Amino acid sequence: MQNNRRTSRHINGILLLDKPINITANFALQAVKRLYAAKKAGHTGSLDPLATGMLPICFGEATKFSQFLLDSDKRYWVIAQLGVKTTTGDAEGDVVAQRPVLEYSASQLEATFDKFRGDIEQVPSMYSALKHQGRPLYELARQGITIERAARPVHIYDLKLLDRTLDTLILDITCSKGTYIRTLVEDIGEVLGCGAHVHTLRRLNAGPYQEQQMITLPQLESLAQTGDYSALDACLLPIDTAITGWPLMTVSEAAFYYLRRGQPVILPHAPTSGWVRLNLHDGKFLGVGEILDDGRVAPRRLVV
Repeated sequence: MQNNRRTSRHINGILLLDKPINITANFALQAVKRLYAAKKAGHTGSLDPLATGMLPICFGEATKFSQFLLDSDKRYWVIAQLGVKTTTGDAEGDVVAQRPVLEYSASQLEATFDKFRGDIEQVPSMYSALKHQGRPLYELARQGITIERAARPVHIYDLKLLDRTLDTLILDITCSKGTYIRTLVEDIGEVLGCGAHVHTLRRLNAGPYQEQQMITLPQLESLAQTGDYSALDACLLPIDTAITGWPLMTVSEAAFYYLRRGQPVILPHAPTSGWVRLNLHDGKFLGVGEILDDGRVAPRRLVV
């Protein structure tokens, strides 16, 4: 154990892992952390074992900014299996109901999808990771315990039908944080009158990050075999890529002196509200700040 602590590395950055199927997000995180011999790492939003795709992993100072990725919009590729309901809302659950699937017209499907575009409310699944009195709901569900859950507001930006068969729908869904795709598919199945569950789920995008930026676990393992960390480190994105859409403020050394001591400062041409990125004149990323009511910029998260 002492040897592991000696060899662990202080590294900073964000890795966009293409999580494989049938492993948990935490298992994937620990595997990547070992490959990098990283001292500190965390993922930004779980993916079920059934799901594949984008799992941003933050190393070192990047973990301070993981919440912004947790709160970001997501995009998914989904195969919905019609006519079958399961305990979990996905293919891992036991079948609880089967109903005939009608030959839905394109207009019927579009009318159904329209009910779920925009602002909607969802009742989270009992098989979600939400906690009740400190315990994840899925633990209670596996014990046969059902807890009353309040509906939560979410936003469906886009819901497209890519392809279909008699009993499957292939969907492209862009949604806000906190959206449960299993619940969405189940609700669509109820409106259609046949029931449904998620057969296949892949996360394509998270916040500013796109599908083509992902790297697989086998690719990382291949790079690690050389024993040279430089190839692995080259896969990391800068910390501030997580917040590229935020207004950028250039900070003088004098202003940063006060910011790093927790004191708000006045910055020329600052927005009137919201959060901002903070850089030195040489482009070095310092962290993020928030505009106060009096117009000053208060430090919120700074990198070391």
